[in-house]
Amino acid sequence: MEYVSTRGGTGAVDFEGALFSGYAPDGGLFMPQRIPSLGRDTLQRWSSLSYPELVKELCSLFIPATLVPRNALDELIDRAFSRFRHKNVVHLSRLKDGLNILELWHGVTYAFKDLSLSCTGQFLQYFLEKKQKHVNILVGTSGDTGSSAIESVRGQKNVDIFVLLPKGLCTQIQELQMTTVIEDNVHVFAAHGNSDEIDEPIKELFADVDFAGKYNLMSLNSVNWSRIMVQIAHYFCAYFQCAPSLDTSPLPMVEIVVPTGGGGNITAGCIAQKMGLPIRLVTVVNSNDIIHRTVQNGDFSLAESVKATLASAMDIQEPYNVERILWLLSGSDSHLIKTLMEQFNISKRLKLPEDLHRKLSETLGSCSASDQDIVGAMWRCWEENQYLLCPHSAVAAHYHYSQPHSIPRCCLAPASAAKFQDALLRAGLVPQIPPEITALTAMETRSSPLERGQDWAQVLRGQIEAVTQHW
Repeated sequence: MEYVSTRGGTGAVDFEGALFSGYAPDGGLFMPQRIPSLGRDTLQRWSSLSYPELVKELCSLFIPATLVPRNALDELIDRAFSRFRHKNVVHLSRLKDGLNILELWHGVTYAFKDLSLSCTGQFLQYFLEKKQKHVNILVGTSGDTGSSAIESVRGQKNVDIFVLLPKGLCTQIQELQMTTVIEDNVHVFAAHGNSDEIDEPIKELFADVDFAGKYNLMSLNSVNWSRIMVQIAHYFCAYFQCAPSLDTSPLPMVEIVVPTGGGGNITAGCIAQKMGLPIRLVTVVNSNDIIHRTVQNGDFSLAESVKATLASAMDIQEPYNVERILWLLSGSDSHLIKTLMEQFNISKRLKLPEDLHRKLSETLGSCSASDQDIVGAMWRCWEENQYLLCPHSAVAAHYHYSQPHSIPRCCLAPASAAKFQDALLRAGLVPQIPPEITALTAMETRSSPLERGQDWAQVLRGQIEAVTQHW
């Protein structure tokens, strides 16, 4: 199994090469050269597996045993999930009105990113220990990625992690989950800008190929293939728990509704679908609706500005993983993708070719939810079930409540409501706060400011150079 860039300008790499990369050197994103196809027998066999077992089976398809022997791979994945609070790692709540919520947030930071990042942290450590190598991880976060990434590598001697968070645009809890981690290898920057603005200096450093190579830069955003790979398991898990029976022919369809920000999770869903899982996918967004406009009208163009919403982790203008989806749907046409993405990078506007737009709208349904819609879904879910939704999960629930369905449907829940107290209060609901989260407010914090007018890329360069001198 080898990995190629969506833009075709880079030679193929193995899983280790894709893991330790951010963007590919040509600016594209790594994808597997071929997507494994699963038959009915495999799906029936897998239907009784636990979530960790599904992750193991899926990862073994994308990581050859010559690179990581299967017994070692299984151990790494078991270790990754050892800190999860739920015995099954993920949990399906079956609520009234056919609302099925797959809770992906039982990890250390109460967010779905703990699932893929805990595994990715273990994969990194495996290769770093073998090679006695040091890496510098660069992460931009709109809320949950930063804390999950920090937890996946905190205290590791051969990794330093640099996290940029948008000051005042995360919830207080999200920010504290990053700034209260006092470890020598953790460096948090509070930037006076939004999620898209903090991505710019990170892209600039990765684009400096000499610097990125000299200091072993890598990314743990969903740019990183390893995160997409682990997230494919969400869809198999959701399908097997919601499909009525696997004895019919053809196999039954299940609709899976996916709250979407940078697009990593919905990319994993598209891959699961291509592997042969009989699912219908719906991408749901907040008022930052570029993906919704792309699916509906083929209009992949920036709005005038990012709108601050209750579902803050989805306040993203440039969902970079759309490039992976378009590559997949174009039949791996890297020449086309390169042309389209270069056009978008220059003008920030792109009208999809008719054929590609048709394939996209056949693959994905879409919906956009306002803050009012989010509050309404949170309130209704509580009234009917005494169940608290986070505002991101509520975007999916809004779709469920507003769209009738004829087949089983599962909504992915990316975070615990406990992380979003302000949104709960806005919906007239009472937050239920776990003691681990309450304790954060009394802990020591540490972060460095990035002010407007500063050259953020230059500040990061200086910090990375200083840290690497001591290694």
